[in-house]
Amino acid sequence: KLCGYLNKLGIKGPIKTWKSRWFFYDENKCHLLYYRTAQDINPLGSIELSNASFDCKMENGEGIFEIRTPSRAFTLKAISKQAMLYWLQQLQMRRWEFCNTKSRFPWNSVLLTCFCVLFSFYIDVVDNEDFLPLVKTPTEAVGLKAASLPAPQTSTALQNISLKHPWTEIQNTVYNICGSKQLWGNNENVFSFDEFQERPENLDEEQEAEEGTLEDGRMESRLNWIRKARWMNSGFPGSHEELSRERNPTDKVNVLQQQILTLTEEVKSQKELVKLLHKALEAAQQEKRVSSMYLTAAEDKDRLELVRHKVRQIADLTSRLEALEQEKKELEQILTLRDSHIQELKEHVQLLMEKNHAKQQVIMALTEQMVRELSDPLQEDNTITAETLYKQQEEIEHLKDDIDAYKTQNQFLNSEIHQVTRLWTSVAENEKALLMKCACLQARNCQMESKYLTVLRKLQEAVPGLPNSYAELVKNLIEEALQWDVKGEAEEGFNLNSVSEYDEYGFMTVPDYEIEDWKLLAKIQALEIKSNKLRSQEIVEKPLRDRWNSIGELNPSTELKILIRSGVPVEHRQRVWRWIVSRHCSHLPDHYQQLLQQSKSTEHPACRQIELDLPRTLTNNKHFSSPTSQLIPKLRRVLLAFSWHNPAIGYCQGLNRLAAVALLVLEDEESAFWCLVHIVENLMPADYYSDTLITSQVDQRVFKDFLSEKLPRLMAHFEQYQIDVSLITFNWFLVAFVDSLVSDILLRVWDAFLYEGTKVIFRYALAIFKYNEEEILRIHDSVEIYQYLRFFTRMIVDGRKLMNIAFNDLNPFPMKLLRNRRSMHREELEAELCELEQIKAAYVKEKAEQGS
Repeated sequence: KLCGYLNKLGIKGPIKTWKSRWFFYDENKCHLLYYRTAQDINPLGSIELSNASFDCKMENGEGIFEIRTPSRAFTLKAISKQAMLYWLQQLQMRRWEFCNTKSRFPWNSVLLTCFCVLFSFYIDVVDNEDFLPLVKTPTEAVGLKAASLPAPQTSTALQNISLKHPWTEIQNTVYNICGSKQLWGNNENVFSFDEFQERPENLDEEQEAEEGTLEDGRMESRLNWIRKARWMNSGFPGSHEELSRERNPTDKVNVLQQQILTLTEEVKSQKELVKLLHKALEAAQQEKRVSSMYLTAAEDKDRLELVRHKVRQIADLTSRLEALEQEKKELEQILTLRDSHIQELKEHVQLLMEKNHAKQQVIMALTEQMVRELSDPLQEDNTITAETLYKQQEEIEHLKDDIDAYKTQNQFLNSEIHQVTRLWTSVAENEKALLMKCACLQARNCQMESKYLTVLRKLQEAVPGLPNSYAELVKNLIEEALQWDVKGEAEEGFNLNSVSEYDEYGFMTVPDYEIEDWKLLAKIQALEIKSNKLRSQEIVEKPLRDRWNSIGELNPSTELKILIRSGVPVEHRQRVWRWIVSRHCSHLPDHYQQLLQQSKSTEHPACRQIELDLPRTLTNNKHFSSPTSQLIPKLRRVLLAFSWHNPAIGYCQGLNRLAAVALLVLEDEESAFWCLVHIVENLMPADYYSDTLITSQVDQRVFKDFLSEKLPRLMAHFEQYQIDVSLITFNWFLVAFVDSLVSDILLRVWDAFLYEGTKVIFRYALAIFKYNEEEILRIHDSVEIYQYLRFFTRMIVDGRKLMNIAFNDLNPFPMKLLRNRRSMHREELEAELCELEQIKAAYVKEKAEQGS
């Protein structure tokens, strides 16, 4: 038997006390009943275990565990850790046995849910038998033997009494004093289950009634009424002897009323039986009439029809008989299950009877003990009081010693924590200083290397005038500088130059140009850009990144405009670009997929030109440098979809590079498609990518006007040497500086360009000339100027300086002025084109007249 004493934590407002309780596991209901003592007849309460969870935390104390039910949590305490583990293990196993037994009978949904939880838990335990081996039974704390031991005593007598159940406490006290047999009878106690057993008196009558059941299914209800009536007759005291024993008239009236109800139910069942007999009689009369018709039939044809009718009836009865036999088999199976259940209940009753017997023995033992203790109560009380007082004094002394020890330990730990904190602060400051020093060293190293490469470039220019030995030395130094990279220093274990081969978006930091001079310039530029980044990391980049991290939802504002002009960090750029495109383009659902389907079914006229331009797109980016690169198919689909989306433009050279940059940042090809739509249809003026490129030519004339106004010295220098800047800047405007600026500066330009429009392209184009104005003014040869303008964008190494020139030094730059200039130059260009068409037509006409 799973029973024994446990301490239960009782909570009454702010007061929490431990109370000793006798716990007993009820296998029939899967409840854990608890009593004040093992001799009590009525429980103080119960804990439903079928849907409970068990928990034991070592920090709560030794032997303390919890049982959590959906309604509340019970905190229990065993006498030892072994006893606690035994209780937890046995409760889990008993709960599993209960649910396994229940699985043979119909369950309701709640029990089924509980079983699923318990089943999964038990399977985990069974699969891992080594997880918690079987705990030996602590006989001194658990089982029937523990009932004979005295209950654990609390500090006061009233502390162990349950104030929530006063009536139960009174009943248990009276029962313990007077004895269960004199007050309640032999079988009327908490462990008696006789009321659940069926008591059929006239079994032979029931069997006869079942044998005489007609084919109609209503006879079954009749038998049920008979059984119910007999059970009620056996359950109510209706005999004359019982009535004579009842001295109270009210009790007699109640008994008679119950008997009347029973007889009324019996009359109803008799009426139903009469109805069934009437139906059986009608069926017999119908059979008699059919037989008479068969005998009186004059012809064989009529008799044959009657025989066929009988055959159909026989077949119908045969099918019904088979159905009844199947039902009989099912009922036999149910009967077998019920027999096994009855056997288990009998075993359970036997266990309860054994427990009852054990409780009786405990009661006798405790009664004898109480008699011995009552013989000299005063001396016992004095002895207990003295011993208790002495123990409390010793405990107080121990607690004082513990408090002093904890105070000393606390002071020591506080001093240790203070010293560790100081050390940690010092180490953090040193680490920060070392990081700053390392960044400065890296920046200085980049500057030194760029200067070294610059010196080599100057020497390369002077090679024709040097002796052969020096020329060969300079050539070797240049080759060594171009081949030297990060990998060589990484193998040595020390690296100050952290310039990687590719940046975050796959662009080569040092493009592989065929001309050595351009290679040197590209490497010098990469080193200078890295040096500027390291110098501005703590002062500019980190505060800017913190401001971006603090922004939640994006909304148009002046502050956001300033942040975007300063450059969007890599981790926020994709989100910002998606937000900008979604503000101006309404994404039609499935529009992109429909365009792809159309491009598959029908070949676009621009398909051939697109295939020719794909290998020439961003050749300095590893994602597009090879025909097998993963972004090449996405770029092809985006360009084909756009050619079907905007038939007026279709495809124009330059759109491939715009779409490629959008793919690198946005990654999703549909988002890149809408970004391309936003650039061509919203940001750029109409006819910018048409066959005539008329608007692009207009912008070149507008740019020359702005160049004359903002940089008059430089424009005069160009006019002096007859330099047409549109040969250099036309491609800038058409593809928004792609392949002209390094990726770090290019993406900053695109951040502002997507948010503000084409005005940003004018600003940055002027800023590029302003950035290199002094260098250009030093050149006094038109050929050298053109050569310098081919690669002078590679001389830009300070993106912050270029941004300040574009958005501060070139102010004011009103959009209204830009629109007016565009309108004026468009009219002039259209007039010139019209005049050219007239001259062309006149020339063709003149040629035709001469030929005739």
